This record gives sequence, C-alpha cells and structure tokens, in this order.
Amino acid sequence: MHYIFVINGREDKRWIADEVDRQIRQLGSSLDYEIYTTSGAGDGTRFTRIYCDLHPNARVCFVACGGTGTLNEVASGLAGFKGKSLALLAFGTTNDFTKNFPDRDFVYHGSFNPFGEMSRDCTLHLDSAGDAYFVSASRDNADLHVYRLTEDYLNADEWVKSLYCHEFREAPALFERNGRTYMISSYCTGWAPNQGKWCAADSVTGRWGLLRDFGDSTTFRSQSAFVRRQGDRYWYVGDRWMGGEPKYFESTYVALEIQFDGEGNPFIEWTEEPELFNAASPS
Repeated sequence: MHYIFVINGREDKRWIADEVDRQIRQLGSSLDYEIYTTSGAGDGTRFTRIYCDLHPNARVCFVACGGTGTLNEVASGLAGFKGKSLALLAFGTTNDFTKNFPDRDFVYHGSFNPFGEMSRDCTLHLDSAGDAYFVSASRDNADLHVYRLTEDYLNADEWVKSLYCHEFREAPALFERNGRTYMISSYCTGWAPNQGKWCAADSVTGRWGLLRDFGDSTTFRSQSAFVRRQGDRYWYVGDRWMGGEPKYFESTYVALEIQFDGEGNPFIEWTEEPELFNAASPS
C-alpha cells in the first residue's frame, strides 16, 4: 500500500508537512509514502483525481492532513474511483468532522483480567434493560465468558456464565431483535476465514441455543466485527483480514444486511452494493 499525505499548502499550514514527515521518521517506519502540498483552493481535488486517473490499478491510501476543507477536497477527488482508500490525520482545532471522533485526552482508569480470567477477543453489549455486558474469549479461546459490568462500566460486577465451552469461538457480536438476543461468532482459524455461526437466547443471561451456520463456508471471507442497527434493519460488519504485517494494513471490511426468515433465524447473502447506513433509514 502506498500512502499519499495531502496537506494544505496555505502559508500558515506549511508546518504540517514537516510534522508529518518527522513523526513517520521518528517511528522508524518503513512506510511507502509521499507528501503532497496543495497549491491553492481546489488543488487537493485536482491532484487526487489526476493521480487516480494515471494509476487506476495502484493500491493507494490518500491521507488528508488538516481540517475539514482538506478532507472535503480529497474525498471529492476520490469520488467514483474504486480500490482507493481515504484516511484522516487531523491537525488544529477547526476540524468539525473529527469533533465527533475523540482521539486524545483519554484518562487511564486501570486494567484487569475479569475475575482473574484470561480475556481475548471481546465485545460489549448494552441490553434493552440498560445492563451492560462484556463478552470475551477465555482459556486460550476455548470458552466464551459473559460478565455483567458495573453501572459506570469500569469493572466486572458478575461472572454471568460461560458459553460454548471447548468450542473455540471468538469475535463475538451481539444484538437484540423482537425480544431475542443474538450472537454471531467465528471459529479460531488464525487469519483464515471460516464458517460463521449464530445463536440466540431470550436474554444475555438466558439459555442459549445451538450454534447454526451464518453465511457461506468462509462467511464471505470475513470474521464478525459488530452488528449495526438502523431502525428495523440490521447490518453485519465483518473484518476481511489480509494476514500479518505488512498485509495486515490492507485489511478491509464486509458489510451485508442481515435478513430473517419466518422463524426469526438470521442469514446473509452476498451483494456487491449493500445499502449500508442508508440515509433514508431511520437511525
């Protein structure tokens, strides 16, 4: 993957190029990258479109460095091109877009293993009653453990139960629909995808049913990450892993709408153009 850092060329923004280059070199990174400084309004869009036209098959990630204006120009330039990625490296305090995505000023509250147990692949789930749960793979991924969290979400209040012992399930993703709680999970096969499974219960603390197939034999070459709900519609979002470094950074996502049969059993079908996060759907 080749990275192009696009930076606002305005006089008061010139320092950003030096800072980006300094940070990359400080990390000792072998990143394949270049820095492009725009020459004026609209140049970010022009440059991006020309580059994509000249390199249609290149795997490139354009990194907009700066504020909302730079991001908008690069995104506009990428419109209509396939196989290209967009990232944002925010500088300054005027980036309205990133105000909704906190990436700094975190407060460290501590770390722990729930009840002293190993905790690997994990997820959080807030049920309709307002109780929060932490679900994680334990005992070298042999079991899934379910813990109820304290009201402030900073600790485990109760070890609720262990699920699918010796089944080696990981990547759990929970959601609720029509009074039932569903979980999608993956078998442990390293970076290789496998047959996803789903299961359901009347509640997180209830009796869970048998594991059933979800998707095709490789879950469409993905591993469950989370389920996104919009109104009465649900989307499966899965990681499509490319392997360890350096291929890891080329990993992408699969997003498919979850459908339900007459008995409420979930399933997904492959489509090249899912209506993901459709603005017309109620949120």
